[in-house]
Amino acid sequence: MIRGAIFDLDGTLLDSMPIWEDAAERFLNSLGIEAEPGLRQILYPMSMTEGGEYLKSRYRLELSVDEIVAGVSHVIEDFYAHQVQLKEGVGQFLAGLKQAGIKMVIATSNDRQVFEGALKRLGVFDCFDQIFTCSEIGVGKSKPDIFLVAAEFMGTLPEETWVFEDALYAIQTAKNAGFRTAGVYDSCSAGDWEKIKRVSDIHMEKMDIRFFLEKASA
Repeated sequence: MIRGAIFDLDGTLLDSMPIWEDAAERFLNSLGIEAEPGLRQILYPMSMTEGGEYLKSRYRLELSVDEIVAGVSHVIEDFYAHQVQLKEGVGQFLAGLKQAGIKMVIATSNDRQVFEGALKRLGVFDCFDQIFTCSEIGVGKSKPDIFLVAAEFMGTLPEETWVFEDALYAIQTAKNAGFRTAGVYDSCSAGDWEKIKRVSDIHMEKMDIRFFLEKASA
């Protein structure tokens, strides 16, 4: 039985993961600077501040670290405001769950001010009863707090609540907390896809409402 659904945002509902890899390169391009090959891999393990320090030193930027961080953040916010799109099948999927009377919320590691405008622009903001962010909960998805708070809000038990995620670690967290899990394919987590398929109760290459409802009620 499914009474509630908790959706991750980036890589699950929104086709947004590439901007997090390319934002620094786009920022440098806006300054007329060509980024070095492999910049995304260099910056991946760094915080925003550490990344700003690296860019300032490596490219001899006259901007302060705070200005660099703000510039990269602006690239990301502009992408969400004007360019990001729903992943294939998401609109129909959400409409199908809403028609079935299933409560829906978002649980995301992203910051509210970045994505809310995008959800409104794409016409899906009103599909959700609430949005929960890791920064507001105070802990990331390596712990189940955000999923538990979301289920409590909906008044649903973990075993009757599905968590939709593209990240292996978040799927494992939700599953260990007793939630039903749906792994959603995203190219940025393609390296974990075989593991995601093994761990998830259901896995989907794209959002397919008929497939999901069939499998979830089986």
